[in-house]
Amino acid sequence: MSGIVGILNTDGAPVDRYLLQALTNYLAFRGPDGHRTWTLGSIGFGHAMLRTTRESFHEAQPFGLDGRFWITADARIDCRAELVTKLQNSGRKLVRAATDPELILHAYAVWNEGCVQHLRGDFSFAIWDIYERKVFCARDHFGIKPFYYAQLGGTFVFSNTLNCVRLHPRVADELNEAAVLDFLLAGMNWDNATTTFRDVRRLPPAHFFVISANQVRFQRYWELPVDGRIRLRDEREYAERFQELLRSAVSDRLRADRTGIFLSGGLDSSSIAAAARQSIDAGMARTELRAYTVISEPPIPDQEGAFAKKVAEHLQIPIQFHQLSEPKLLDPAGVPENGWPEPLDDPFFSELLETYQVVASDCRVVLDGEGSDALMSFEMKPYARDLWRHKEWGQLLASLARFLRVRRLPIRGAIARVQKLFGRGSLVRAFPTWISPDLAMPSKVKERWTEITRDTGPKTHPVVPLAYASLSVPRWTWLFETGDPGVTRCPIEVAYPFIDLRIVEFLLAIPPFPWFYEKALIRRAMVGKLPVQILTRPKTPLTTDPLVAQLQLPSARSIDSLQWSKEIPRFVNVRAVPKLAGETSSERARVGVWPHCLNFWLQYSRAVRYNFVAEAVNG
Repeated sequence: MSGIVGILNTDGAPVDRYLLQALTNYLAFRGPDGHRTWTLGSIGFGHAMLRTTRESFHEAQPFGLDGRFWITADARIDCRAELVTKLQNSGRKLVRAATDPELILHAYAVWNEGCVQHLRGDFSFAIWDIYERKVFCARDHFGIKPFYYAQLGGTFVFSNTLNCVRLHPRVADELNEAAVLDFLLAGMNWDNATTTFRDVRRLPPAHFFVISANQVRFQRYWELPVDGRIRLRDEREYAERFQELLRSAVSDRLRADRTGIFLSGGLDSSSIAAAARQSIDAGMARTELRAYTVISEPPIPDQEGAFAKKVAEHLQIPIQFHQLSEPKLLDPAGVPENGWPEPLDDPFFSELLETYQVVASDCRVVLDGEGSDALMSFEMKPYARDLWRHKEWGQLLASLARFLRVRRLPIRGAIARVQKLFGRGSLVRAFPTWISPDLAMPSKVKERWTEITRDTGPKTHPVVPLAYASLSVPRWTWLFETGDPGVTRCPIEVAYPFIDLRIVEFLLAIPPFPWFYEKALIRRAMVGKLPVQILTRPKTPLTTDPLVAQLQLPSARSIDSLQWSKEIPRFVNVRAVPKLAGETSSERARVGVWPHCLNFWLQYSRAVRYNFVAEAVNG
C-alpha cells in the first residue's frame, strides 16, 4: 500500500517541486522504504515506497519507460505469467521478474487506455504520456486501492490518501453536505464518486479517467458479468475447480517473505489459511505464514479463539491472539496522528486499530476472508426459473427434490436476509428524526433515506441476483478504504482473496444449488484440509450486539454528556438526539450513535492539519 501523489497544471505552469516533495513526505507513514519525486514542467509525481513483494525490492518509483511514459502506482498485479506472455507476444521485451508498475507501463504502451482490460489485481495508478501530454488514471475492478483527486481551475492533484489531497493549498476545507447527510442516514457516504469534502472526489471502482489541457474524460471499463454459464460434468469437478482458483488467488497474494492471516476460526478465513498452506506445500508460493486472531471477550463471550487455534494447529501456522482492551466509546486517545480522513460509523474503531498495529509490527501483507458471504448469497427461485427457461427438466426436478430434502424450514425472511447482507437492516425501521433542517429540507431527507434503504444494487443477474447485487453497493468501497493505511495509519496491505476476478467470475457462473446453500462449495473443497469441526460448523453470529452490550455499562453514560462541537448544529438537531445509555435495541443504538460519531470526527479528526506551507517555503 505505497503512497502515491501527483500534480498536473493544465494551464502549463511548472509544478512547485517543494510542494510536491512536502506532499510526498507526508505519505511517509504508508511508505517508509523511501520517497522519490519526479517533475517535468507542468507535471509531477511522488511516491512513498512500501515493499510488499519480492519484485518490489528492485522497484523505484516514479518509474519511466521508453522515454515516453511515467507512472506512480500502488499496485499488486495478479496473473503475472499470463500478462508477461501476452506482452512478449506483442513485442515487448521484459522478464517475468518485472515489477508491477513496469508491467502496467508495458501494458499501457501496447494497449493504451485498453490496458485495464488486461490487468488483474488491486491497483491505483496514474501514467503521464509525454507525447500526448495527458494523464491516465485508473482504479481496480472492486476499488480495493483508493484514488482521490481534486480539480481546481488549472490544477489537478491526486493521491491514494484523502488527507494528502486535502493538504494542497488550493483545496478548500469545506464539507460536502450531501456526503454528511448520507453518513447520518447510512453510516457512510453512499456516493462512490464523492468524499466528505467539497473539493475532493474519489474515482469509483472499475473506472479510469484521462485529463489533459483539452479534456477530462471518465469511463467505466468493467461490469460484473451476467452471462457466464459454467456447467461441469460432476460435483467433484466444481470443488476441484474452486479449490484451484482459490489457491491461485491466494498464491498471487503470497509474494512477501512473511504474510499474515486474519483468522477468525470461521469457514471463510480458515479456507484461505488452508489454501495458503497448500500453495506453500505445492511450491506455488514462498512465504512464512502468521495467523492473528482478535479476542473480543469480555463483554461478549465467543468461541472464535478456540476454533482459530484448532485451525492454526491443524495447518501448522503460528498464531497470535490479540485481546482487545476494554472497548471505550469514542475514545480520543485512540485517534491516530492527523485523524481519520472521513467520519466512521464504528464508535470502537480506535480499539480495532490496535490489531492493525500488532500485525504491522510483524507483517506487511495480511489476508482477509471478506467476500464469500456476499458471493454465495443463496436463492433457489431464480435458479429454478433459469432451469425452466433452458428446458433443463431433469436438472430442475433433481435440484428441487434435493433442495426439499435438505431445506429444514420454508423460505422466509428474504427481505431481512438482504438487509442483513448489506448491513442496513436498522435503517428500515429507524429513520433519524434528528437531522437538522439546515442540512436539508425534511422532504429531501426522507427522499434520500428512501433511496439509500432501497438501493440493494442492480439485480440483473438471471441466476444469482442477490449475490450480483451485493457486490455493487458502495459499502464495499467503504470497507476496503477503512482498512487502508490512509485510515489505519499502519503500513500494511490488506488483501482479499475471495474478491478476485477469477473467483468472482466463477461463482457468478456456476449453479447456486447445491454450491451456495450453506457454502457447500467451500465445505466440499476443504474436505481433508480443515478439521471436521470447522467444516461442519454453522455460521455463528455474536450472541449480543457489541454496541448494545457496551451501552449497558455504567461508563456508557458518558456518551450522552459529551460536548457537542460548534459545527454540529449545522447537521444535527442535538435536542432531538435520543439518549444512548441503557439502549437495548440494536437498531436504535446503531443509528443513534451516528450523530455522536460525526461530532467526534469534527472535534478530533477534521481539525488536524499538516503544515505544508512552512515546509514548502523552507524547501
